[in-house]
Amino acid sequence: MGKTILITGGAGFIGSHVVRLFVTKYPEYQIVNLDALTYAGNLENLKDVKDAPNYTFVKGDITDEKFIPELFARYSFDGVIHLAAESHVDRSITDPFAFIRTNVFGTANLLNAAKNAWKGSMEGKRFYHISTDEVYGSLGSEGFFTEETAYDPRSPYSAAKASSDHFVRAYYHTYGLPVVVSNCSNNYGSHHFPEKLIPLAINNIKKKLPVPIYGKGENVRDWLWVDDHARAIDVIFHQGVTGETYNIGGHNEWTNIDLIKELCAIMDRKLNRAPGESAQLITYVKDRAGHDLRYAIDSSKLQRELGWVPSLQFEEGLEKTVDWYLANEEWLENIINGEYQNYYKKQYEER
Repeated sequence: MGKTILITGGAGFIGSHVVRLFVTKYPEYQIVNLDALTYAGNLENLKDVKDAPNYTFVKGDITDEKFIPELFARYSFDGVIHLAAESHVDRSITDPFAFIRTNVFGTANLLNAAKNAWKGSMEGKRFYHISTDEVYGSLGSEGFFTEETAYDPRSPYSAAKASSDHFVRAYYHTYGLPVVVSNCSNNYGSHHFPEKLIPLAINNIKKKLPVPIYGKGENVRDWLWVDDHARAIDVIFHQGVTGETYNIGGHNEWTNIDLIKELCAIMDRKLNRAPGESAQLITYVKDRAGHDLRYAIDSSKLQRELGWVPSLQFEEGLEKTVDWYLANEEWLENIINGEYQNYYKKQYEER
């Protein structure tokens, strides 16, 4: 049975993978991609599906109190997959209010629009909110985040995401809005905005520029292949239990320094450099304020109840990621020089 699904932030890194999966896997669905096309939104990420008959792009801001209800009225959405968010921790330290506006108020605006649009009947409706493991705070050398872990955000970014999670659950308990929530670990893969660690390092290694590492590089992250995350979102959207939370992790814990050394070794092979040559680019910089030591996700609930498992080990996924960036240098350069921001104008405004 056909559904009309709103995917917010669908031109971003994770969002574009989710949009592509839903457009190609569910031709009977109508997929509406809402994105404000700020610095990390890039429609070139979706060039391969832009002409699909079941795909529509809408440029808009989730914080717009007039526009969002109008959008719900226009399309009569059956479901929302909410990915739109400010997500870069460093930017949140510089401008926390931008994160409050988008992540907190934007989420509440969407929730309210869904509540009002679906007030006649919630049957068959679903509001799926995608969040982060950073809301849980920092782990020591042992243990894992579970769905019952108490929230302890340490940065303006994670505080804003934690607040948005609370609003989603409040709308479930107060208004009966049919919600599900997931919290994921660090994603990696193709189409990742190059200010994030892995694409930044790939680009700098390629250009023989310094590769910055915070502190001593001892911070530990669990890395999730972005296509595996998209598959998990698909499963949770269709099979998740209303009101439940599901943690999504890659079971790939790496210290930042070990990750970058592995990346350097891969790049040496791909670029025909001498072993160890790229590792000489590693540069240690002053640690970030409030930098959490370790994140690690226990996704056994998702595996046990819904049957999802990650498909790739990190080394294989990292090699695939390097291959994609080396094969798509024009995509990367368009972002670095700002040309990607002209894509919307060429595709939509000049027609």
